[in-house]
Amino acid sequence: MTRIALFAVFLLILTTALLTAAPAEDMQALTERISRQFSARQPTQWGENVAGVRTRLATTEKVLALTLDACGSPKGKGVDQQLVDFLVQQQIPATLFMNARWIDANPQLFKQLADNPLFDIANHGMWHKPASINGRSIYGIDGTKDVAELVQEIELNARKIEGMTGKRTRWYRSGTAYYDEYAVQISQALGHEVIGFSVLGDAGATYTAEQVRAALLTSKPGDIIIAHMNHPGAGTGAGIMAAVPELQKKGFRFVKLGEYPLK
Repeated sequence: MTRIALFAVFLLILTTALLTAAPAEDMQALTERISRQFSARQPTQWGENVAGVRTRLATTEKVLALTLDACGSPKGKGVDQQLVDFLVQQQIPATLFMNARWIDANPQLFKQLADNPLFDIANHGMWHKPASINGRSIYGIDGTKDVAELVQEIELNARKIEGMTGKRTRWYRSGTAYYDEYAVQISQALGHEVIGFSVLGDAGATYTAEQVRAALLTSKPGDIIIAHMNHPGAGTGAGIMAAVPELQKKGFRFVKLGEYPLK
């Protein structure tokens, strides 16, 4: 058999497998299965950089991953349209972590962003809760109360996004970016790597434009930058727009998370 014929057979087998793949596991069954596996665990870690959180690109190249959160809180359903327009006009790739509430408030823009190959859509949870298996809180925000609620926090939004875009998310960042170590393992069991950061870009959209610019200019090769795209009145957009040209002059280029291995 020729190589071309072998390749054709391989494509036929692959296509058949994809078409006959089992449907997604029922939410109740999935929740019960993961709960049985993790409910008896007792976390000993709590923070932004617990075991398993990916905080950098595994490369020494002068590349940076810009990640932008859209949190969807009552005061965080806005859109920094100037920042979005800048990224599109300047062809700056980014990975966008979308909360379900923000998606519901901005469905048309969400679809436009998801359709733009410049951006990858990532999972920022259903209710924007810290990722805990025992309800631990941070910044006055209660975490997911148990394993079942954490599974729902991640998986319901993953299925929501997949239903709207046809693509399942690969990365998860919790509300507040806090986790216990078993929450990270549960995320991985649900097919999501947990993405932290190595450059705090805007401290929850509280920085001034100059503080954002200064933070981004500390970037080193392989850094993952966290900032926000849902607070148009904050200094985030102006700070990013000021820093990007300076970083490019230093030889940096921007990439999406999926373009490099993570560490």
